[in-house]
Amino acid sequence: MSRIILTTESGADLPLEVTEKHAVQVVPMHVIMDEKDYLDGSLPVKEIYEYHERTKKIPSTTATNVHEYEQFFKKIKANDPGCVIIHIGYTSKASSSFQNAMIAAEELNDIYLIDALNVTGGLAAIVMFAVDLLEREPTIEPENLVEKIEFIVPKSRLAFVPGSLEFLKAGGRVSNLAYLGGALLKIKPRIELIDGKLVSTKKYRGKMSMVSEKLMHEYLNQYDINKEHIYLLYSIGLDETIKARMTNIAKEHGFENIKWMQAGAMISTHAGPGGFGIAGLER
Repeated sequence: MSRIILTTESGADLPLEVTEKHAVQVVPMHVIMDEKDYLDGSLPVKEIYEYHERTKKIPSTTATNVHEYEQFFKKIKANDPGCVIIHIGYTSKASSSFQNAMIAAEELNDIYLIDALNVTGGLAAIVMFAVDLLEREPTIEPENLVEKIEFIVPKSRLAFVPGSLEFLKAGGRVSNLAYLGGALLKIKPRIELIDGKLVSTKKYRGKMSMVSEKLMHEYLNQYDINKEHIYLLYSIGLDETIKARMTNIAKEHGFENIKWMQAGAMISTHAGPGGFGIAGLER
């Protein structure tokens, strides 16, 4: 039976120890800063914020290109001839990365592409669902695994509050951010993935400690999240007391595995410092 290899982009923000432990292959996206192109994962996040403080400019990001995907897939195939690749990709509604993967895979065999319609922890939750399923059922047929992953895609729920609206506004990825109007810098919007698009669904006011707790409670009341896993997300600068409080809330709600994930350089370029988010799969 052919070995199944799971792949995704760096925009999933999966920690290195997780990808190494579960043999998930990750292809990097890009951050452009000071007219230099950095692979996501090679650029320390703190340098993005230092760059902004120094220049008042915000880096830009670009998708993994077709050539990079071709090399990525071919290398996996060369190292493991006969393997089957299941690629779980960053939402096609906010990046050209998934379309590039589709083009790259046209001339290759035994590659399945799944548009996760999600980013960061929402994408990671889907990848980890696939990891857990593959580890429980190592002889599962690729088509069956793909079917189960595609079924769970619309059940992945991500909600976050960015740390800096200046970064979010500059990124231009939130489709209805303009509705926040003139009070933009005084509001902390709740951002969610709706049909694969980043959408501002609610406005919060107040300190990040209060906003984070409100977001956590509202999210857990709104969605019937599987208690097996919950993913808590942060960008550098989020206060440790907030992280401790969010962990306690998750424990109070009976979650078995609470995984904190730091936003990488690509995601941090859009979310800014001090952001908080939650992701999980609905039952």
